[in-house]
Amino acid sequence: MGTTTFSGPVKAGTIREGASANLGFVKMAQSAAWTQTAASAASTGMIIPANSQITAITLYITTAPGAANLSMGTSSTSTELFTALAVGTAADVSKVALTSGTITDMDAWTDVGTSDVTLYVLSSANTTGRGIITVEYIQNNNLA
Repeated sequence: MGTTTFSGPVKAGTIREGASANLGFVKMAQSAAWTQTAASAASTGMIIPANSQITAITLYITTAPGAANLSMGTSSTSTELFTALAVGTAADVSKVALTSGTITDMDAWTDVGTSDVTLYVLSSANTTGRGIITVEYIQNNNLA
């Protein structure tokens, strides 16, 4: 299957203007493999476009880390999006959902800012965990 690349954001709906306008943004997603072997921040390789709204982050664990917490952010400090998500006892091939207790700054989710941002992940301990991180977002929703 081929892929198509074009600039966005993408809107869909049948009525563009007026009181009955029903256009909405198409939700985008990026996924990246994650391997943590040292207690230092690592780039996920995901770059979220400027002014995007992050709507969900899901971590799929394929190899459980030793006792550790994960944090994720938009800088090498890796704490702007969520912190201290306990993954150390997560079973293989499990899905870990974020709760309001792990989200650190809802403003960073609402609008990533005026520049594209690279996402980073950080483990609280030296581990050998592996998995996939999926970030869902609405491109250029510009809610700031």
